[in-house]
Amino acid sequence: MVYLRTIKLLREEFPDTKQYPFGLPSLQKIDEIELESSVTFFVGENGSGKSTLLEAIAYQCGFHTAGGSRNNYYEVEKSESSLGDYIRLSWMPKLTNGFFLRAESFYQFASHIDDTNGYKNYGGRSLHEQSHGESFFSVFANRFSGKGIYLLDEPEAALSPMRQLAFLYVMKDLIEDGAQFLIATHSPILMGLPGTKILNFDASPLEAIRYEDTEHYQITRRFLENPHKYLTE
Repeated sequence: MVYLRTIKLLREEFPDTKQYPFGLPSLQKIDEIELESSVTFFVGENGSGKSTLLEAIAYQCGFHTAGGSRNNYYEVEKSESSLGDYIRLSWMPKLTNGFFLRAESFYQFASHIDDTNGYKNYGGRSLHEQSHGESFFSVFANRFSGKGIYLLDEPEAALSPMRQLAFLYVMKDLIEDGAQFLIATHSPILMGLPGTKILNFDASPLEAIRYEDTEHYQITRRFLENPHKYLTE
């Protein structure tokens, strides 16, 4: 299902196109981003704007921009979204159920869950008492449920290659139950999920790209074919 259909950039209202993130090449010369798949991947180098846009979408959804849903309230330094007031979302229909998982600030989110005894809703065990990967899966298993929009910022940060494959099966089941995903990632395993749309933030403006044409796929394939070449040149 595709509930969030369009992300509109209010570029004419950007305060300063030379200031980050408003001067990002990926956001130039583009007014709308159309979402056509149940899963859309944001890919690109660090600093290309993929996490910044995902954070802005979370802000417009009413989710905590450091991670969480509409029901999570906690203080985190520098958790505001500088781009959040300069985008508009078009829905059909609009959803309020969902979650923003942000690897960078997951520790603070886990502390918030512990402080409010909320771990009872996350499998009954403190997220801090589990490995990083286990705690991510506790969120997937207990907080993600069917019809909703799920925003994930580099979920592979805590997942081994095997766990990434396991997560693809989780995603597959959730998609069949009506979930929509927007995922910023560097993982060629995750972005290899069939039937998805990949947006390349290294392009100016950002544009759709085939999986096999992504730098992530190309570099990983070439390295695996001949690691000696990369390490001896």
